[in-house]
Amino acid sequence: MNNIDRLFSEADCFKKFANGYFEYLFNLLKQIEISAIETFVKELEDARTNDNTIFLAGNGGSAATASHMANDIGIDVLKKGKSEKPFRVFALTDNVSVLSAIANDDGYDNVFINQLKIHYRDGDKLVAISASGTSANIVAAAEWVKNRRGKVIGLIGFDGGRLKGICDVVIHVKTPEGEYGPVEDIHMIIDHLISNWLICKV
Repeated sequence: MNNIDRLFSEADCFKKFANGYFEYLFNLLKQIEISAIETFVKELEDARTNDNTIFLAGNGGSAATASHMANDIGIDVLKKGKSEKPFRVFALTDNVSVLSAIANDDGYDNVFINQLKIHYRDGDKLVAISASGTSANIVAAAEWVKNRRGKVIGLIGFDGGRLKGICDVVIHVKTPEGEYGPVEDIHMIIDHLISNWLICKV
């Protein structure tokens, strides 16, 4: 029985289930290494200072997180922050024509790496978002960037999978395998934490 099933079995109404879910998220949040998030912020600031691009990639719910994070760190920080110098942020998830063309011609494992081959420049960074840490296209993209001495920041869950060992910075939501919802919830909280900090700081 996973934690979500356990919470449901212990609740006799929606309110108790909701309270249990929120408490579970809070306990997961307390286990996150704040120093890892702080290092992530420093990597973002370094990219902005040096006019580098921050690429984001993910599948499914993590693709939505990548798009959302690109909007928040790029557009929202520029709009609400005090500086006119933007963070150059590019979600590799957002061009359906490109994604479908690569998937059709070269296979889905290459949908991110083939875009990086076009857009990546020395000093750029990749934010790899994967609850399992085992998605072949995410791992391939992370390895490709690492082979070019680029920085990879991982937002992961479960046991971290292969991705955990590749990344320079790891933000790890430690949950049982298959528990996607809480991992994705916390990845979005981290996005909003970082983007609000950057709005106030820059």
